[in-house]
Amino acid sequence: MKNLNLSLLISIAAAIVLTSATGCDRSAKAAADGIMANMVRVDGGTFYMGNDFSSYGGYEEEGPAHKVTLDPFYICKYEVTQQEWEAIMGKNPSTYTDNGAKRPVETISWEDCQVFVKWLSKLTGKHFRLPTEAEWEFAARGGNKSKGYRYSGANEVFEVACVLNPGFKATQEVGMLRPNELGLYDMTGNVMEFCSDYYGGYSPKDQVNPKGADSSADWSRVTRGGGWFSADHNCHVTFRGSEQQKQRSNGVGLRVVMEAD
Repeated sequence: MKNLNLSLLISIAAAIVLTSATGCDRSAKAAADGIMANMVRVDGGTFYMGNDFSSYGGYEEEGPAHKVTLDPFYICKYEVTQQEWEAIMGKNPSTYTDNGAKRPVETISWEDCQVFVKWLSKLTGKHFRLPTEAEWEFAARGGNKSKGYRYSGANEVFEVACVLNPGFKATQEVGMLRPNELGLYDMTGNVMEFCSDYYGGYSPKDQVNPKGADSSADWSRVTRGGGWFSADHNCHVTFRGSEQQKQRSNGVGLRVVMEAD
């Protein structure tokens, strides 16, 4: 009887573990499929990246403006949400979790993002990654459909961005404001977004599919777009930030890119 009871307990425990794992797998796959459904194709093109300082102010590190040509790629119309991150990674590290399922995930490092895109790639069979800084800026400007806005989708920051003002004291749900010309939301504001590049100065030379600096003395990676804590003068499409790749901040999240076939 004792052996029978022990065998029964082991069987029940195994069934619970299997059910739990299957549930996690299904949740992760559903999140991955949701991200896939929101990928937007950005046709390749040529643009001037960086700030020429002719239409609005900025910081020295935003220049010089230089000619960049990019191949096509796909980018998600939304920042990765807390719900998606938790489904795929197993936990939610975010600071602003009140009604947080559709808020962007934050308090993550660049290295955490590498794990996320690796799992996302495994779940979908596609090659996901962080955008290069050039891809990010081209998409934020509206790609080949760009109308030359100061922010991503408008010249008035509050039309498109959750940024520093009395109404915003934290992140908000993704996709609440107006999208840009490509249908991308929150490219300005909400959270700053990690890019794949090391943070470094620009070259004035024409470039094709640039990957950024070769290294960074303090392991800093590029962040773009401004966040909920940012003043409007730190949110224009050429503004550049940086974060050490192991550092976690409640103002930085991610948006994923998928390689075009």
